[in-house]
Amino acid sequence: MAFKKILIFQTAFLGDLILTSPLIKSVKKSFPETEVSLVVRKGFKSVFAQSPYLSEIIEFDKKGIFRFSSFLKSKNFDLVISPHRSHRTSLILFLSGIRRRIGFDKSGFAFLYTDRVKHKMEKRVHEIDRNLNLLTPLKNYSLIVDNEPELPISDEEAEKTAKKFKLEKPFIVLAPGSVWKTKAWLSENFAKVGDYFYKQGFQVVIVGSNKDAPYCQVTEENMKGKAKNLCGKTTLREFFSIIKRASLVISNDSSPVHAAVSFNTPVVEIYGATVPDFGFFPYRNGIYVEPPIELPCRPCGIHGRKECPEKHFKCMKSITPEMVITTAESLI
Repeated sequence: MAFKKILIFQTAFLGDLILTSPLIKSVKKSFPETEVSLVVRKGFKSVFAQSPYLSEIIEFDKKGIFRFSSFLKSKNFDLVISPHRSHRTSLILFLSGIRRRIGFDKSGFAFLYTDRVKHKMEKRVHEIDRNLNLLTPLKNYSLIVDNEPELPISDEEAEKTAKKFKLEKPFIVLAPGSVWKTKAWLSENFAKVGDYFYKQGFQVVIVGSNKDAPYCQVTEENMKGKAKNLCGKTTLREFFSIIKRASLVISNDSSPVHAAVSFNTPVVEIYGATVPDFGFFPYRNGIYVEPPIELPCRPCGIHGRKECPEKHFKCMKSITPEMVITTAESLI
């Protein structure tokens, strides 16, 4: 056996974690007799609970660098692969004493990795494929690369969630929230899209975390038809279960897109401040909508911003409900 214990380190946002699933699967399929563990940020342990590819999931609250590195050292991993590019991550993994450490060349403190892989922020290169490139230093082994994203939610678990929240098929999911304000399409427009599909006979379900509540509330209040607002009312796995059973998901450039892709649920992604070229477009079974006008200020940042730096927010204001509806109809 080439490696006894392999660690994958990904403590970024939820969407980034979901997009790590092909890497996790590929590592386990390539080294089936090896124990594969995963480090995630605090609160995300349930994302890959019951995954057949993982022996252990470890939470890290991003505090106590020396204590956590010492903990990892006690685990005796002999290989770590890190899609996460922070200075903190590089330092922790170096201090953990793991003999072989694979990371990106653009990571903070990248020199602390034993193997550095080129981070290709190139046009049309998806984040999934960037992560899978981390397997390149292991090409001398018989690698099995599986690039299909996957979340471990069974049909039974999804059905249980549907019964709990009284969700009736067919239903569509609206995800109007975002951590970054410039990545959020107008909630009033989400409402108009919701009304259109409500009239078409779909139940409309609004989802999001507690932080997304303002967006979700405005969407619900502006709808003329009925909507079930589950913002902040679900666990992560219930959130995934709802997306798994949906007929369609409409979302900003955020984690619901990648959850939908993981279940082959049709998804429409709305881009404003960010662009598909960053590599977070739907990997399959999805279409994205962009502003119909050229804007020299776009993109204004890889993650978006808290406020529009030009004060006009044309990137999102120029996208009409009709554009999103037409795109969505082509999927369902």
